[in-house]
Amino acid sequence: MTAELGQFAIALALTMALAQAVLPLVGARRGDAALMATAGPAALGQALFLVVAFAALTRAFVTSDFSLVVVYQNSHSLKPMLYKVAGVWGNHEGSMLLWVLILAVFGSAVVIFGRNLPPDLKARALSVQAMISVAFLTFILFTSNPFARLDPAPLDGTDLNPLLQDPGLAFHPPMLYLGYVGFSMAFSFAIAALIEGRVDAAWARWVRPWTLAAWAFLTGGIALGSWWAYYELGWGGWWFWDPVENASFMPWLLGTALLHSALVVERRDTLKTWTILLAILTFSLSLLGTFLVRSGVLTSVHAFASDPERGIFILAILILTIGGSLILFAIRAPALRSGGLFSPVSRESSLVVNNLLLSIGCATVFIGTLYPLLIDAISGGTDKISVGPPFFNATFMPLMVPMVLLMAVGPVLAWKRGEIMRALRRLRVAMVAAIAAVALTFALEPDGPWLAPLAIGLAVWLFAGALVQWAERIKLFAVPLRESLRRMAGLPRAAHGLTIAHVGVAILIAGITGAAWQQEAIQLQRPGESVAVGAYTATLVAVEEGEGPNYTYERGLLRVSRGGREVATLTPERRFYPVAGMPTTEAAIRTTFLADFYAVLGERDESGAWITRYYYNPLVPWIWIGALVAMFGGLVSLSDRRHRVGAPARHKLPHAAAQAAP
Repeated sequence: MTAELGQFAIALALTMALAQAVLPLVGARRGDAALMATAGPAALGQALFLVVAFAALTRAFVTSDFSLVVVYQNSHSLKPMLYKVAGVWGNHEGSMLLWVLILAVFGSAVVIFGRNLPPDLKARALSVQAMISVAFLTFILFTSNPFARLDPAPLDGTDLNPLLQDPGLAFHPPMLYLGYVGFSMAFSFAIAALIEGRVDAAWARWVRPWTLAAWAFLTGGIALGSWWAYYELGWGGWWFWDPVENASFMPWLLGTALLHSALVVERRDTLKTWTILLAILTFSLSLLGTFLVRSGVLTSVHAFASDPERGIFILAILILTIGGSLILFAIRAPALRSGGLFSPVSRESSLVVNNLLLSIGCATVFIGTLYPLLIDAISGGTDKISVGPPFFNATFMPLMVPMVLLMAVGPVLAWKRGEIMRALRRLRVAMVAAIAAVALTFALEPDGPWLAPLAIGLAVWLFAGALVQWAERIKLFAVPLRESLRRMAGLPRAAHGLTIAHVGVAILIAGITGAAWQQEAIQLQRPGESVAVGAYTATLVAVEEGEGPNYTYERGLLRVSRGGREVATLTPERRFYPVAGMPTTEAAIRTTFLADFYAVLGERDESGAWITRYYYNPLVPWIWIGALVAMFGGLVSLSDRRHRVGAPARHKLPHAAAQAAP
């Protein structure tokens, strides 16, 4: 009965979404306050019904109700409770339900926190948001029903993909969806602004908190996914430029550009059409990611579905959403008035260049990701090409060098008209620190890749530049410490968030650079034998067999020493899940937060020796530390009181223009 309640709740949510899509838009067109006011209750009602549906599906997984197809295919009675719950979104149907639930939650948040929004803009934005809900709720009901029944009900399930039975994957999809779907609010506000025919500083102030929230969650989601790939897949790396990895990275790149361009609109009332276009394209790339993992066009551990019918349905949604929004943009964007002018050397110009580099980088990733899929589709699978890390490293990475250089310079330039030499003089401490870092790295690692020390210098340049800009704002060392602390307390949280986010990116860059000094050892190893890699020596003591909750395992016992002194005992595992009939690798990692020693136990050969793989990964923990610091910076900026009290009042449109707006 719970399943039927859940399905009925989805149908009611679709009904509410239809009302929310139509009535407020008609009300805004007619200036009817009563019709516009229906947006709030409809959005809250839609969210409530989807919460009921999601709770019903969660109950089915927790109680192992194998009469539901989705539970039978993605759960098992012996599975630990955490993974029973994670199984709710560890499949196509459940993840789509979570997708639309988050979409409805964001719409409800606009209702609750958007009291200062103009009624017409709020009504139009919620109406656009509801149109997206209608499309995906229809998709769920007709092609991906999570409450479809099996008759008779099996006694047990076929289990969740063992690779997904991991704490990192339990939290990675919801975090990623909060980012993906969060950009729908920027999209909805952009379309509402095009319909209204007006983009101004107030609009940018309303858009920024939703973009900040989506960006922060997407940053966290990508970081969790790369961390999972690092310790679960057993290949010693954290990013492979997989198409689905790229599908999450592309909206992050454009979302970062959107954040900065919205700031220019807010401060200088310019870059309006560009910001609107970025909002459309960012969410469009989020939809593209949804299509890639559910259409069957690629095979990946990230992919949920391979049903062509579902892929065609999502492709239709993609075409209608992107095509319709771009047609509206082409029609209405030329009417948007441009704002103030600025010189080539100014903070606005640095942000424009930042936007261009991020957009070109995104286009590079887009081409490298989709071109092989396009060739495969055209040739019918007879001509396959592979675009991997060498392509992306050679094309994308160089674009990021000037961007990082500008990330330190831009914040110290004045708005409208700046002086480059004055800005560089203010950053002389950062220059000295960067040069010293390059020299020190060359001294410590003289035989490594020559570009790696320069990348470390770039990271130090950004790190020190962010701190210099923050120190100047509080006049650190220029006034008494008490006065600096008073200034620090009075500084807007967005300023603190900017510094923290840039510091996080600097740490991330240093962590990525550490891969240049990775050392690897792959060999056959018998108990009692030792292998040296990097500064460590690993001795395989023994390999034992045993059983876990729903798997069997072979567990190696390693003694890890450094300089003749034992520093760790590691236990890498090979697991076998009998229900799914699938093996997995559980790496064992010893970290000092400056470097990782990474151990993987492979198969045993006929002679009784074990394949072992060891990696020495310098600086790699900084990747996730930096990502989390950047995410925290975004959340600190989001807490700025200016986002809570609302935007400046909007000037009324002339009567004729108001009448012309559809």
